[in-house]
Amino acid sequence: MAYASALLRDPAQTYRQIDLAGRTANADGPALVQLLYEELCQALRVAAWAAENRKFAVKSERVTRATAILFALEAGLDFDKGGDISVTLSRLYAGARKQVIEASLGHDGTPFRDVADTLSEIAEAWRTARAA
Repeated sequence: MAYASALLRDPAQTYRQIDLAGRTANADGPALVQLLYEELCQALRVAAWAAENRKFAVKSERVTRATAILFALEAGLDFDKGGDISVTLSRLYAGARKQVIEASLGHDGTPFRDVADTLSEIAEAWRTARAA
């Protein structure tokens, strides 16, 4: 009963969780990374909107989500196989986390969008690599 009532509190959030679960059920490693990038960029863009519109709870939740995804992406790096690319991505993720956390203290959405734009380019490279 508590589970059902929790689902009814925020139907949009429930839908997003179900949608994400459905998209990840049969995804391989590269597909999961691509989904993480998509979720990350979406979280950052929503955080930007929330910062500008003073929706503090939404901003906090999206910053937490983005930070968790950045940690997950970094944890998934294979430094033995990835070499310099893994090191570069690790630095990128750490820098992005720092920028997101610093941006979370203010009301300017621009830093969130800047990080999202940078990571969108990497996400596009993942899409291209998977399509090849």
